[in-house]
Amino acid sequence: MNRITQTFQTLRMQGRKALIGYLTAGDPDLKTSERNIRLALANGLDILELGVPFSDPTADGPVIQAAGQRALASGANLKQILAMAARLRRSFKTPMILFSYANPLFRYGYNALCRDAARAGIDGLLVVDLPYEESAELRTPMKRHGLLFIQLIAPTTSPERARRLLAEADGFVYYILVKGVTGLRKRRVLPPQADPPMAENTKKNIDRLRTCTDLPIAAGFGIGDGAQAREAARHADAVVVGSALVEAARKGRLAELVRELAAAVHGV
Repeated sequence: MNRITQTFQTLRMQGRKALIGYLTAGDPDLKTSERNIRLALANGLDILELGVPFSDPTADGPVIQAAGQRALASGANLKQILAMAARLRRSFKTPMILFSYANPLFRYGYNALCRDAARAGIDGLLVVDLPYEESAELRTPMKRHGLLFIQLIAPTTSPERARRLLAEADGFVYYILVKGVTGLRKRRVLPPQADPPMAENTKKNIDRLRTCTDLPIAAGFGIGDGAQAREAARHADAVVVGSALVEAARKGRLAELVRELAAAVHGV
């Protein structure tokens, strides 16, 4: 069984939610990045999103954009990132998702990428800008190598569209909490123009999404502290945190934040 699926099954039996954390590989350099990732894994992450830096991101806010630029300036590339993943896998059983835009994967070659990712211990792929209608070319070698295809769902996605997208999804659903890019939000995790409190807005959308799939639902984009993570975990099966972890790593307080988030999510 894939490690992602096994993790959700185990946590469900324990009555716990999952903490999923994103960190940009190679930020500010490969050595420091690997040290930070090991620190996060040792302090409570249930699933790791290993971010592939890209020069032209569309979903990333300023924090992750800056991390990507630092990583690219240090020379980080996909081959080195997969080698890092292989080293991490020798030390940790934690599921790892390669989080990327399509271009670096296409340039590497989808077949070769899926083969090498599986060998390195990667469990799934999340490709931000790959439309479902154009994803079969990647999903086919993914299935051959046992990699799960993680699907993003936006708050604007209709139930009909969600059912179509999720028919081919695996592992869990990544539900995007906000309209906009990644990044820390003050107060509650909502777009600025939204009126309902997060509890009402998120519950309604996640309840609707549950009518479209039996997969676990992870909520992300905009979650930056324990209070926000706890609020999201009341309605979702997992909470995803990215920008806050990237910024905490840069400031030397990554372990502290991971422990705070883990306590909040696991305690729901």
